[in-house]
Amino acid sequence: MSNDENPHNEGPAGELPAEAPAPAPETGADPAEESSGRRRLLAGLWPPRVSRAQLIVALLLFVLGLGLAIQVRSNSDNSALRGARQEDLVRILDELDNRTQRLEDEKQRLDDQRTELENSSDQAEEARKQTLEKERQLGILAGTVAAKGPGITLTINDPSGAVEPDMLLDAIQELRAAGAEAIEINGVRVVANTYFSGDGGDLRVDGRRIRSPYEFKVIGKPQDLEPALNIPGGVVQTLEKEQATAEVAQAEEIVVDALRPAKLPDYARSSPQ
Repeated sequence: MSNDENPHNEGPAGELPAEAPAPAPETGADPAEESSGRRRLLAGLWPPRVSRAQLIVALLLFVLGLGLAIQVRSNSDNSALRGARQEDLVRILDELDNRTQRLEDEKQRLDDQRTELENSSDQAEEARKQTLEKERQLGILAGTVAAKGPGITLTINDPSGAVEPDMLLDAIQELRAAGAEAIEINGVRVVANTYFSGDGGDLRVDGRRIRSPYEFKVIGKPQDLEPALNIPGGVVQTLEKEQATAEVAQAEEIVVDALRPAKLPDYARSSPQ
């Protein structure tokens, strides 16, 4: 068969006709347009534009959320106790009781300390008062402080100078035996180591010269002091025998203000026993 008779009009023998080229695929939008769209989207989202109404709504939502969170937490705490076992509740109650007891014990301990301090303060104050009172009493006996109180005055007149030192010493001893607490003679304080010297008409007390009339200021109970001088054969009768006169007068207040200088002992020292 000749080539003219080939119904498909093929080329040379054994060859297929050439195929037509395939159409190109569509690539979509233009890249420049896509980049411009992204920029417009970002510009619309950032920076965010928030209106006043949006801020108010956000604030209300925040407050509402916070309240819900607090409520949930409170319900959780309460539900923890409501859902606890009986043994756990008993243990919690025991811990509270123990804590309460510890606080009560601490309070009692502090109260005891306060009471002890108050008592110690009172004791110290009382001891101080007693010390001051003892010091005053010793000062009266030592003649270093003035004293006043009920007592008597004894006035001896010796116009003839017959009164001897021993007669005045007898009067002092009688008064001390009757409870005299403070004695003064013509401005000289009589103390434990007081001594009398001289002769009739020229008497001395602790080396200080005194003259008639001899005036004794004595603090003590008048009802005891006066009878002690007036007993039979006592001081008053002895002085009358020597032509001297003795007058005794009671008084509600006698002031003994003659003082002796405080003198420290040379060798004696206080001992705790």
